[in-house]
Amino acid sequence: MRERAHTAVPAAVAQLSVKDVTKSYGTRTVLDQVSFTVRPGERAAVIGENGSGKSTLLRLLAAAEPPDTGEITVSFPGGTGHLAQTLDLDPGHTVQDAVDLALADLRDMERRLRTAEEGLAGASPAALDAYGELLTAYEERGGYEADARVDAALHGLGLAGTTRDRALGSLSGGEQSRLALACVLAAAPELLLLDEPTNHLDAPAVHWLEEHLRGHRGTVVAVTHDRGFLERIATTILEVDRDTRTVHRYGDGWPGYRAAKAAARRRAEQEHADWLAEVGRGEDLLGAAAKRLATTGKDPRQGFGKHRRSHEAKLGGQVRAVRERLAHLRRNPVAAPPEPLRFTAALPAADDRDQDAARSGDPDAAAPLAELDGVAVGDRLRLDGLLAVAPGERLLVTGGNGAGKTTLLRVLAGDLEPDAGTVRRPARIGYLAQELPARSTRLPLLVAFAAGRPGPPEEHAGPLLALGLFREEDLHVPVAALSAGQQRRLQIANLVTRPADLLVLDEPTNHIALDLVEDLEAALAAYPGAVVAVSHDRGFRRRFPGERLELHAGRRH
Repeated sequence: MRERAHTAVPAAVAQLSVKDVTKSYGTRTVLDQVSFTVRPGERAAVIGENGSGKSTLLRLLAAAEPPDTGEITVSFPGGTGHLAQTLDLDPGHTVQDAVDLALADLRDMERRLRTAEEGLAGASPAALDAYGELLTAYEERGGYEADARVDAALHGLGLAGTTRDRALGSLSGGEQSRLALACVLAAAPELLLLDEPTNHLDAPAVHWLEEHLRGHRGTVVAVTHDRGFLERIATTILEVDRDTRTVHRYGDGWPGYRAAKAAARRRAEQEHADWLAEVGRGEDLLGAAAKRLATTGKDPRQGFGKHRRSHEAKLGGQVRAVRERLAHLRRNPVAAPPEPLRFTAALPAADDRDQDAARSGDPDAAAPLAELDGVAVGDRLRLDGLLAVAPGERLLVTGGNGAGKTTLLRVLAGDLEPDAGTVRRPARIGYLAQELPARSTRLPLLVAFAAGRPGPPEEHAGPLLALGLFREEDLHVPVAALSAGQQRRLQIANLVTRPADLLVLDEPTNHIALDLVEDLEAALAAYPGAVVAVSHDRGFRRRFPGERLELHAGRRH
């Protein structure tokens, strides 16, 4: 039986609360008994890996979908605006149609105002009061400035030259997304529900959006994977946990979230240390008891006879209590928190480095680890001259969409052979592709991880679980049944546990939760080998050390 999805409350009360909400699709439960509140005026960032249920949560808040059970209360006198990830209009509609749809509430208020104004001359006191209330509400919503806000939003988001009569079908996917965002913002609702609002935005547009939202006088709930955005915008973090299918709330924005995570790790470390210490004390007590009873030939682990002396009986009772406590502790171990991620490097031996130096003619120099000379791939990539990657070097490849960044990385990793030019690369390369495999294997997770490793799959369960990326119950789930985030975790698990001299990373932060992103960055900082990466993640680019290689229109710049 379905419970009520949304509860009516007095119109003057602004509130957003979720209580015991569960949402499933078929046999898969996405959210389970979720409860939280967002206070008026808060800017809440919804984070979590791909497939965790972030967009589902936003659709529930927008009443675009009903929950299976539980209660959602969303009441904002100034209205609610929902930005989905796609623009839900026929390609034949125009930009003006999209604007009018976004401003439908204000357009309706305009029509009602005009109708009321026509009859003001003979209006009753009650009608005059109703007109006054409607006019006040329209002014509070900024109705007179709505079209000016549309123009400002279009300009701020990089669509200044877009005419209102242009067909939506003539816009690119990115332009349609920016138009949808501009329309939602121009409507100036009190509650903004935004799904990945920084997608398809360049740096100036992101900056404009951040400033706009920082000045928003209402409430914001935004799904985002953009750390720079949430660092500047979020006052509250709502983390959707895919494993437990629930939502955790953290105050004080991104710094508060990171501090809470660090404190949780310290607690886990302390609880594990306390467990180890208690086990150790129990074992010491048993050992001491064994020594005290050695003169009688009794072993406390073997029990005692009926005719023991009184002090032996007392000691035996203590021993039994210690043994029972130890058995309980061992049945209920407190696991250590996962070790930090570490990449396994396969650095060249000393004699290999000597040979490299001899070939270069410089005893202090090492030969390039990888070289791409005159490489070309169709009209997607052309490198004029030599690109060399030195041992231990860090190189970030940049450029606009279609510049050939992914093509370059595929050639470097050996995933794509060039049409022209020569490539020299090390034997051991760790490659993280941008996209997940189109067809995932039906093999269980543990079997897929163990493929190509010595020994049976069961021998690799411990090392895999020690990474903290999966739970024991995940090990037998087919890879094809894993979420996008879990499949990315499997790729990362393979990447960090196989020796490599060179890591080739294409959008390494895609699909994964933000705390894992930071773990990955820390592991890269400690990795002694070379790294070549492509990333649109502002935080990742800002923290990435080393050189930049910019590509333009299929050729090296």
